[in-house]
Amino acid sequence: MSKNTEPAPVPVPGSYPMNGGDGTYSYTKNSYFQKAGVNAAKTTIHDAIVDKLDIKELFFSASTNNRTIFRIADLGCSVGPNTISTTEGILEVVQHKYQQSQQHLHFSSSKTLEFQVFFNDQVTNDFNTLFTSLPAERPYFAAGVPGSFHGRLFPNSSLHLVHSSYALQWLSKLPEELLDENSAAFNRGRIHYLNASDEVYKAYEAQFAKDMAKFLDARAKELVVGGLVVLTMPSVPDGVPCSRSLMCVLFHLLGSSLMDLAKEGLISEEQVDSFNIPVYAVSPNKMTELIEGNECFSIERMELTKPKSSNDYGQGFQVTGQALSMHLRAGMEVLVTKHFGTAIIDGLFDRLYKKIEELSDQIQPLIYEGGSQLILVLKRK
Repeated sequence: MSKNTEPAPVPVPGSYPMNGGDGTYSYTKNSYFQKAGVNAAKTTIHDAIVDKLDIKELFFSASTNNRTIFRIADLGCSVGPNTISTTEGILEVVQHKYQQSQQHLHFSSSKTLEFQVFFNDQVTNDFNTLFTSLPAERPYFAAGVPGSFHGRLFPNSSLHLVHSSYALQWLSKLPEELLDENSAAFNRGRIHYLNASDEVYKAYEAQFAKDMAKFLDARAKELVVGGLVVLTMPSVPDGVPCSRSLMCVLFHLLGSSLMDLAKEGLISEEQVDSFNIPVYAVSPNKMTELIEGNECFSIERMELTKPKSSNDYGQGFQVTGQALSMHLRAGMEVLVTKHFGTAIIDGLFDRLYKKIEELSDQIQPLIYEGGSQLILVLKRK
């Protein structure tokens, strides 16, 4: 029997999906901030596809003359609806460019381009809710792909475009040093790296670098030459302290709320010490360094952006303290429950809401100022 030389998928010690279903605290009902990020990135992504996706090379060269299927993977799709609207927007741009290329190159219009979309997330993701949300009439074939995007998910050279939005900030695992009381990176009394020691931040950074190396290596194998990777992720601008990051500030307040519960004896301080959120916001310079280290991709576009107004969040949505706490609960409840149990959840997020309200004057500017998300368009060399 020949030895399989392809790497096995990377095991993930913990899988922490967003809240499923469509209830009050579900991700479906509480993902307006992610939607705003998608809306803020939409023009950049669409322009990059128009400018950088070489339809002629992918579909009309001598070696690809019979290829009529365009395959897209959305990694870290969660339960929608953001993944669906983003994917369909990408398809429209690709379809339009394909039709233009047909006319320009005088190929028969009977050669119709078909689309296959792979929706990927961890095995514990609520795929049922996602599939229920898919339009009954859709111009693509849909499939679910369970598994960690930090490892291989698809055959060699099988994808034309990979998209991922607000997923790559999640680490594959927590750095072990954070839980070692003898380590300088032991994160006592905190659950994230804001206001923590340099060693804590460096441990997060090192784990993110390992994860990105695996992610890029896997995508390099799965994409055709000339294929695109389009990424949107939380970021902190170069030289800006993480105290100016809304995400980091909210995690800090969640940690403070947990410590309040510990002081009241509802949980133990040891439980808080052993709990850390496995999320990292990368800077543009660090991300550039990691991509260049892989050597398989060219950076076609990189920019920092942020929702510019309440219009990006959708009609009728107001950015309030309640909305912030509900969104954090939709994303973190499974993670918190697994460690602390369910009894504290309502009280914990009620405390978080009150802390956000108390600091409203400091938090509100963080919602719109500067750049909080990094948009990347990479091309497979």
